[in-house]
Amino acid sequence: MKRVFSLLEKPLLGSPVQFSWQKTLGNFIAVTGADHTVKIFDRHGQKKNEISLSGSCIAMDWDQDGDTLAIIADKSSSIYLWDANTNKIILMDTGMRESMSFLRWSKTEALLAAGTAKGNLLIYNRQTSRKIPILGKHTKRITCGCWSSGKLLALGGEDRLLTISNHEGDTIRVATVKGEPSDMQFIVMKTDDRTSGSESTVSVVIGKKILYLFNFKDPDNPIELQFQQHYGNIVSYKWYGDGYIMIGFSLGFFVVISTHIREIGHEILQACNHKDNLTSIAISQSLNKAASCGDNCVKIHDLSDLNEMYAIINLEDENKGLDQLSWTDDGQLLAVSTKRGSLHVFLTKLPILGDSCSTRIAYLTSLLEVTVANHIEREIPITVSVEVEPSFVAVGHYHLAVGMNNRAWFYALGENSVKKLKDMEYLGTVTSMCLNSDYAAALFEGKVQLHMIESEGLGTQEERETRLFPDNDDNSKILCHALSSDFLIYGTDAGVIQYFYIEDWQYVNDYRHPVSVRKIFPDPNGSRLAFIDDKSDGFVYCPVNDGICEIPNFQPTIKGILWENWPMDKGVFVAYDDDKIYTYVFHKDTIQGSKVILAGGTKVPYSYKPLLLYNGVLTCQTQSGKTNTVALSTHGFLGTLKGLGPNDMKQVLTQTLMLKRFSEAWELCKLLNTQSSWTELARACLHHMELEFAIRVYRTIRNVGMVMSLEQIKGIEDHNLLAGHLAMFTNDFNLAQDLYLASSCPSAALEMRRDLQHWDSALQLAKRLAPDEIPFISKEYAVQLEFTGDYVNALAHYEKGMTGNNKFQEHDEACLAGVAQMSIRMGDIRRGVNQAIKHPSRILKRDCGAILESMKQFSEAAQLYEKGQYYDKAASVYIRCKNWAKVGELLPHVSSPKIHLQYAKAKEADGRYKEAVLAYENAKQWDNVIRLYLDHLNNPEKAVSIVRETQSLDGAKMVARFFLQLGDYGSAIQFLVMSKCNNEAFSLAQQHSKMEIYADIVSSENTTNEDYQSIALYFEGEKKHFQAGKFFLLCGQYARALKHFLKSPNTDDNMAIEMAIETVGQAKDEALTNQLIDYLMGESDGIPKDAKYLFRLYMALKQYREAARTAIIIAREEQCAGNYRNAHDVLFSMYSELKSQKIKIPSEMATNLMILHSYILVKIHVKYEDHLKGARMLIRVANNISKFPSHIVPILTSTVIECHRAGLKKSAFGFAAMLMRPEYRNKIDLRYKKKIEAMVRRPDTSEIEEPTTPCPYCEFLLPECELLCPGCKNNLPYCIATGRHMVRGDWTVCPHCDFPALFSEFRNLLQSESSCPMCLEKINIVSLTKIVDCTPYLKLEVE
Repeated sequence: MKRVFSLLEKPLLGSPVQFSWQKTLGNFIAVTGADHTVKIFDRHGQKKNEISLSGSCIAMDWDQDGDTLAIIADKSSSIYLWDANTNKIILMDTGMRESMSFLRWSKTEALLAAGTAKGNLLIYNRQTSRKIPILGKHTKRITCGCWSSGKLLALGGEDRLLTISNHEGDTIRVATVKGEPSDMQFIVMKTDDRTSGSESTVSVVIGKKILYLFNFKDPDNPIELQFQQHYGNIVSYKWYGDGYIMIGFSLGFFVVISTHIREIGHEILQACNHKDNLTSIAISQSLNKAASCGDNCVKIHDLSDLNEMYAIINLEDENKGLDQLSWTDDGQLLAVSTKRGSLHVFLTKLPILGDSCSTRIAYLTSLLEVTVANHIEREIPITVSVEVEPSFVAVGHYHLAVGMNNRAWFYALGENSVKKLKDMEYLGTVTSMCLNSDYAAALFEGKVQLHMIESEGLGTQEERETRLFPDNDDNSKILCHALSSDFLIYGTDAGVIQYFYIEDWQYVNDYRHPVSVRKIFPDPNGSRLAFIDDKSDGFVYCPVNDGICEIPNFQPTIKGILWENWPMDKGVFVAYDDDKIYTYVFHKDTIQGSKVILAGGTKVPYSYKPLLLYNGVLTCQTQSGKTNTVALSTHGFLGTLKGLGPNDMKQVLTQTLMLKRFSEAWELCKLLNTQSSWTELARACLHHMELEFAIRVYRTIRNVGMVMSLEQIKGIEDHNLLAGHLAMFTNDFNLAQDLYLASSCPSAALEMRRDLQHWDSALQLAKRLAPDEIPFISKEYAVQLEFTGDYVNALAHYEKGMTGNNKFQEHDEACLAGVAQMSIRMGDIRRGVNQAIKHPSRILKRDCGAILESMKQFSEAAQLYEKGQYYDKAASVYIRCKNWAKVGELLPHVSSPKIHLQYAKAKEADGRYKEAVLAYENAKQWDNVIRLYLDHLNNPEKAVSIVRETQSLDGAKMVARFFLQLGDYGSAIQFLVMSKCNNEAFSLAQQHSKMEIYADIVSSENTTNEDYQSIALYFEGEKKHFQAGKFFLLCGQYARALKHFLKSPNTDDNMAIEMAIETVGQAKDEALTNQLIDYLMGESDGIPKDAKYLFRLYMALKQYREAARTAIIIAREEQCAGNYRNAHDVLFSMYSELKSQKIKIPSEMATNLMILHSYILVKIHVKYEDHLKGARMLIRVANNISKFPSHIVPILTSTVIECHRAGLKKSAFGFAAMLMRPEYRNKIDLRYKKKIEAMVRRPDTSEIEEPTTPCPYCEFLLPECELLCPGCKNNLPYCIATGRHMVRGDWTVCPHCDFPALFSEFRNLLQSESSCPMCLEKINIVSLTKIVDCTPYLKLEVE
């Protein structure tokens, strides 16, 4: 609470201070102390007068209007009267001899009651100056009293009497009380029906302990209220509200009780407000506040919630404590007296005066102080001390104006200082004022005076300095006005809103409203104006286009409107009343035109007056002379979004879209990231015609169609046409049509209705906009009507659709087709059929035929089908009407098997089997074909060939039955198996000993294990072990199969052993494997079998290492026997198998294969007379001659001869010397013996040096036939064509066996040989490719 002033003069000290506020106005306070004077101060603490008394002041009281102050003094019979208006004092003689003791003015009239020390009474009428003395009203001193609203006077005195009198002084009622009365008040008691009655009850404190309620209409039932002892004495009590009493007690307590008869005596509230003592309480009904004082503080409560403390005023200097407490009637000022003798006045409620201009605000902060602030631009607030207590405040860009009545004071606002410019008087009492940068406009008595604030030195023309509105010829009264940067705007009682352009000094715009305009509120730049009319309806007016929009849900209690000052939110404004702020948004450009929407409401705290709206934050002025901010609930998106759930975020998104805050909405959509939220944002952008933003949103959600559509229309300048497109995109087609029709391209409405297939609307529009389009629309409409089954109207529209213009031949043909179809559907079959036959379209004939067929008009339908070349359908319909002749004619053109079948059945029934067979064949009914060939046409060969071709089961059964009748059991069995009748075939084979035939047929078919088992058991019974074993193997009974194969007698090809090996391979059973190995080794019968079978067994079991060892043994035996090719093939096959299984090849196997292959190459080289290559290979073989024991001498002889031929004389001599050994000499062929002996006797040691080639591993140069590299010690891969070691740059492989060869040599060899020397597979020379990177082939595969 702000202290206004304090009275601390010494003459007041040391005595209890009395004071009294002027009633109603509260402009003056009368104060008296110990010095026999009454001082009168104004509300700012300025002394106005001083009244000297003859003694101490006994009592003083203001009349009901606050015009006259009456004072009585000790030991004086006179009454002092001070006139507040004239500031004069009158000393009135009462005519009484004794001194005055009591004084009280009436509540309603200028009647003054004065009591004397001896109990006499004087009633003085100030208006008539009449005095009525009443002697003996009381027997002793009158001490207290009060007036009622009904001019009754209650008095109490030291004689303990309570008297009720009328205004003439006549006694109405007298009552005796128990103690001395004090603090008397007339009251209205609460009644059962809770309606207010008359003031028939007097409340009075008796002996400072009891509150006595005396109803003079019911004098026999007074109410005495006593309170708890620890509360202390009653200090003061006040009535308030609906019959409640607040009572203050001396020991610091205050209590609230109700006077309702049912609640009386019940304490509603009890609180100890002060620690030591309580000296006074006061209530302000206008503020709705209660105050108590005691100790050295004042505590203020809100009457609506007394438990809550509103404010505390601490007076630390007042160590003797506080005394009395009183509010002015308007609640603005609170006076507190102290026991030390001082008086303090506090400001508890300020008049809420304030104004704003752009983001600058000016508001009253004390009775004589105005603060100018701009919190938005962070300017330092400026405090302006003003000369009078203002009744209006106005602020502009550079000026402040304050004033009261008909005067105004103007101040210039600097950065940190204020300069008083001037004061000005107007022709009437100013009700409101507005400022801009240069001008002020004051409204008084229905007129507005516009004048310059600072006219000196600006060189302004004299007529532009001031002007009075309205003009003299205009009799209307101005009710409201506003001043923007460029315009003076005012509204009149005639409903006219005028815009006066200050720069041109003339009217530029006016708008006439049906009723008077009460208040106007322009936006910051004056381009939009909100106003409230006499019916309390709100509107937004745009002077640019004279557009007017009603504000929806506008409350009649609205007091004012504020526009948003944040530059980005141009269309937002708030309307406010005492309780709530309503946020509205003016949408200027939407597809529906301009409109205002209600965005939401925000509760406003009590007594807040909005001054400024900036970015959703409202700056409000409070009663305490401060400002507070209120965040609008509609701008929740400006706060933090953390912790908000999806539903809350959706609500916030709706708010942003209402306010057109698309950037914030974008961020919210990114957080929500749902299709629905993005779509909502996109639709809002379309609604507000924000095309670029809408494209951005649709691009984000990948709606390509919308992006492309919007890109196409975004350059359209015609507002209505653009809005029409957007309305169509949002499915508001009626609005789109209206907008299109109002645009520069009305035909767009017709296009839209056509695209939507709204044909009725399209035809109506076409009559107006494009009559040439009517036939085309009629045709499209007819198609839709036909689809919905409205054939009558469809026919009419098809007929209307005819143009008769050759340019539109295709269109006319479509209409004729429609007429034909509709005619048939309407029953005019002849017309329809004729039209269809004339029409060139095949499809029409088919469609009309289908309609006729559905109507059971078969002959006409078949005729149309035939004309349209739909032969299948025509034949089908002809069959339905049994016209077989026509069917026969059409049959060559018919592809439908069903029709052929129907025709075939008909022909068979007629006994025409050949025609029937052909028809059955066309119908793919092979069973019937077979049946006819067997039963009627006696052509079993054809039947058999069809069965074999078609694999028909039923046909096979018929053929089997046919052969059975002929006794050809083998053929019968074959066809029974083909027809899946295996049991019958088995029985037949068993009966006629044809099981071998059955077995052969079954084993080539996919049949069941049961069938195989049946056959096996049959052969087992017949002791045919091989066949039994074979079928036991097929049905998976491996043990029985092996048993039979081993029992089977040996044949030349040993098939039984081969099958036994296959059985064991499939069985993967160790016992069976051991059994077969024993058999092969001769354990069971003492006859060892050929080792090749053991090799095959290991291969079947995939035991490749054992197979490899066996292969080496077999190869060695073959070599010993001289079968070198066999040995080579065994080793090669084993080598390939191990390689495919990625198992390392034993070195012995690899070496043996290499030596055997070298031997085989000798024959090839010698054959083509390449003796050098042959000699080199023979040298390699002869060096390993022990591996060829059966042909040692022939091989050595060949080596000597070939070496001699090739010029390798030294090598020839060496091997010839070997032949001369005694064990070989006699075995030499006689043809070469002498020649070899001669070589040994006359040795020639000349030798052609062997060429060298690089090692493929390490590039070391070594002889070309050497297979072990001295450099890297690797065994080198050899060429299968020459036997030489491989070289990197000349590498290829056999396409079949993957063995390497020198590319050049292999190509040369394949010129004369067609197969690979290693695997003997045929090779096409074209398939041979040179391998660039041979690294994979150099990985070691040999152990």
